[in-house]
Amino acid sequence: MTCGNLLCGCVGIVSAFRGDWLLAGALIFVAAVLDFLDGFVARLLNQSSPIGKELDSLADVVTFGVLPSMLIFQLLEKANPALDSVLMSSIAFVMAVFSALRLAKFNIDTRQSDSFIGVPTPANAIVVASLPFILRFNPEFEPWIVNQATLISYTLVMSFLLIAELPLFALKFKSFGWKGNEIKFIFLMLSVILLILLKFAAIPLIVGLYIIMSAPIPRRGH
Repeated sequence: MTCGNLLCGCVGIVSAFRGDWLLAGALIFVAAVLDFLDGFVARLLNQSSPIGKELDSLADVVTFGVLPSMLIFQLLEKANPALDSVLMSSIAFVMAVFSALRLAKFNIDTRQSDSFIGVPTPANAIVVASLPFILRFNPEFEPWIVNQATLISYTLVMSFLLIAELPLFALKFKSFGWKGNEIKFIFLMLSVILLILLKFAAIPLIVGLYIIMSAPIPRRGH
């Protein structure tokens, strides 16, 4: 499954390069499912190995780092064809660099076993993967998506959030009771409602909601 994730990333890069953005985005979604399943199956079978951990991060750099950056690059090119290609690619692939930093930090950070610190690379990649589908099925959003300022701002902000000391909950359930899982269940219910109402346009909102709902609630002193 991990190698399947990597294969999706490689084929997705070729697809993006050839202008088939929908296929590139779809392969990110498939890879995200495989990435979830390989961890789920490993925990279910109580199987883990150092090579699996390293391979997972290497696959994620390609699929959730380089491929989304390629899509951002091509969207920037469409938004402003006159923009210098070296400058444009440097901006877009900042996201790939920070994705690699995020994954390297994750591998050595013992605090991230049951939660995340910084936005996970698949979450960022899924937002980018949704953009071709939003353009296809919700063309009214094109002026907001194929927009140089929007794309550059998103790239820089998300690159920062990938490595920020920002605590985020993980969708891992030790039990399926309501107590202790309130935030997760509320998030999942709101996500389903948004997907039903907005389809692909809901995905960026869901990731934004995930970040907001993860914010620690300040407690009053006694």
